[in-house]
Parts: sequence; structure tokens; C-alpha cells
Amino acid sequence: MAGALALLVAFAVIELRTRDPLMPFAIFRLRTLRGADAVALLIGMSLFSMFFFISLYMQQVLHFSALHAGVSYLPLAVGIILSAGAASVGVTRFGFKPVLFVGLLFVAGGLLWFSRVPTNGGTFAGDVLGPSLLAAVGLGLSFVTVTIAAVTGTKPQQAGLASGLVNTAQQVGGALGLAILASVANTRTKGILHAGGHDVAFALTKGFERAFLVGAGFAVVGALLTILLISSRDSRTHSDSARQPGGATPAPSSV
Repeated sequence: MAGALALLVAFAVIELRTRDPLMPFAIFRLRTLRGADAVALLIGMSLFSMFFFISLYMQQVLHFSALHAGVSYLPLAVGIILSAGAASVGVTRFGFKPVLFVGLLFVAGGLLWFSRVPTNGGTFAGDVLGPSLLAAVGLGLSFVTVTIAAVTGTKPQQAGLASGLVNTAQQVGGALGLAILASVANTRTKGILHAGGHDVAFALTKGFERAFLVGAGFAVVGALLTILLISSRDSRTHSDSARQPGGATPAPSSV
């Protein structure tokens, strides 16, 4: 951790002193880009760990094989594809900010639903499929719109950097979220096992439930940050420009 922090500080110092930096920090003057990166971090924290815990629930509680668990993700994948297409249409009509907000609410709803998975008698159709499809809609809506928001208002030579920043935020959020939620789930599971009176499947499920609940909280925070940090003007301008072929590039908001 200390070495990583030292390298980050060294990178910042070098970039600030270089005439042609790899990552000019002036790009963070764009309000919508700053907001999109913050929201992307929370999307990663809430969603990436979801796949980890769903896999564990299906294999350790529902006793699916690894292949069966993998195939069970197909409805979720189809849902993501369909919702991503709908997101593009929604951004053109309403702007990226409302669509991103709605997407995060779907994510929160899916994770909240997952937090109610039963310890005994659970089934894929009754307890995994529904919340998976709800989360899939949110994932497709969120990933598309947060990327559009990140590159809105950037100059052509900045678009690649803006896209890289939002992808990095998602990956860092996924790693950070998994570390936090795995600790939450593990602490809950160990507490139940140490108390006695319950089997391993019960303790594991209770740990997963707690992790899903915290993940839903991350998604709600992301929805609130969408309202507070992302410019409504940029969102409307992008929508107006998208509806007019050959329209001007939206002007960025820096405040």
C-alpha cells in the first residue's frame, strides 16, 4: 500500500511537470466528467461484486455445478444487451442523466431483491432469475450512459483519456467493492457460525444477504451523486445535439 501510494504521488508530480503529459489534470475541470468518474466507481463497487456472490450462492447454497452456474448467467447477459440498446435510445430522447439515475435505481432494486434470498428451499427461477434481470436492466442502462457522460464536452484529443478514466474508475470500484463486501459477508457468516445453532448454508446465505444489502446502498449513493455531480445542462445539450444530425458538439460544464 505504501509503495502504491508513493508511485501515485510520483506519477502526479511527473505529470504536473511534463510539457506534454500523458494525463493532463486540466481535464478534471469538466464537471460532468468528474461526476461520471465518481458514479462509475460506485457502479463498480455495487455490481462487480454481485457476480461473485451470486456465483457463490448458486454453487454453495443451491449446489449448482460450475457449468450450471455459468449457464445460469445467460438471461442476465441477454438482459444487458437489450437494456444497453434501450439506453442509447433513452439518452437521445431524455439525456444521459435521467437514464443513468434510473439505471442505478434498477441496480439498487436488483441487489435489494438479492438480499432476500432464502437459506432453505431456494430456486434459480424463484430467487435468482428475477433480481438478475432487474440488475441486468440497470447494468445496461448505467454502463452506457456513464461512458457517454464521461466523454461529453471533451475535445477530440481528450475522448480517449476520458473513456480510460471512467473505465479505470469502474475497475477500481469493482476491486474496492469486492474487498469491502467480502469482508462484510465473511464477518456476518463467521459471527453466525461462532454463535452456533445454524448450518454452514444458513451462515453463508446470511453473509451474502448482508453484502447484497450494502451493495444496494452503494447503488443508491451513486444515484444521489448522479443528481448532484452531473450537469443537467450537459445532459440536455447532448440530447438536443443527438436529435439533430450534424449538430454541434455540446459545450462542457466546468462548474
